[in-house]
Amino acid sequence: MQADPLRAPARAQDLTLRHRVIGYRVGDLELSYSKLQVEEDFFVNYGFIRRDLHHLMHPRKPRDGWSALRMKQALEVLAFVREAGVVKPSEVDTRFDHGRVTNWFGGNSKASTQLLEDMHFKGMLRVARREGGQRLYEIRVHEPSEIDPMAIMDTLVDVIVAKYAPLPSASLGQLVSLLGGGIPQWRQHRQPMLTRAKKRLPNAVIDGTTWYWPEGENPSSVRYAVGEEVKLLAPFDPVVWDRKRFEYLWGWAYRFEAYTPAAKRVRGHYAMPLLWRDQVIGWANLNTKLGSLSSQLGFVKTAPKEKSFTRALEDELQRMIVFLKL
Repeated sequence: MQADPLRAPARAQDLTLRHRVIGYRVGDLELSYSKLQVEEDFFVNYGFIRRDLHHLMHPRKPRDGWSALRMKQALEVLAFVREAGVVKPSEVDTRFDHGRVTNWFGGNSKASTQLLEDMHFKGMLRVARREGGQRLYEIRVHEPSEIDPMAIMDTLVDVIVAKYAPLPSASLGQLVSLLGGGIPQWRQHRQPMLTRAKKRLPNAVIDGTTWYWPEGENPSSVRYAVGEEVKLLAPFDPVVWDRKRFEYLWGWAYRFEAYTPAAKRVRGHYAMPLLWRDQVIGWANLNTKLGSLSSQLGFVKTAPKEKSFTRALEDELQRMIVFLKL
């Protein structure tokens, strides 16, 4: 499940889980993380993955190796973390003077923080929990796997397909490419992975586009009735994550504009796709102030006139109020 630090009105992982976990409230994942069989790490994007799948991606061997100095620093930090148990980045920074570095978006950050992130990615450390949104780290114990690497790769592709299907061919290729970030030691096998997936997954060609879905699912099944419900979705929710599929299914382009200059935004800072029945017909920007929720809605065409839509929208906003603990 993809994670994102922005809270407008809540983090993406919370907004995603509220539709899938009965009684879920904002922050429940962070509160329960240490009790769950999940790991915070990179998969096809940064977020959370089941522990039984997580250990299949390790040990990672990134293409860019460390210098002798970098390895020395990492081993010193590793010994410190082993002795301390769980550490905050500030504690590592106080113990070691690693200076500052330029981060990926051009700003400056503490070198110790970046080193911890690199050690986490390599599998030397794991995120023990978060406090106030900040990662706390501890030693990661590796669990060797006897599974054949090819079977591991196919298993991870199956996780992708189960999460994002039905997938047009181009999107399946994009996600398998992104998987190279989670398993850099097997990046060179991405094309064979994709070829095997296309051969073994159920598929169909519709209007010239090949679509793929998991074994055992039936996209044409009539057992699932479309409910008279409104759902406000996170920008990274699996239902809308694939922008190519979004345009195929709903006929308009949705873009995440939080990092777009305000003057150039079309739909808003954190516009949440608005799903009505089985159609995404618009978006909503939600804000909280003094314990109250306010909403600004936009529609691709016009707002539905049915009373059932009005009631369903009111119900969804009320669910949001409960979810946000307002």
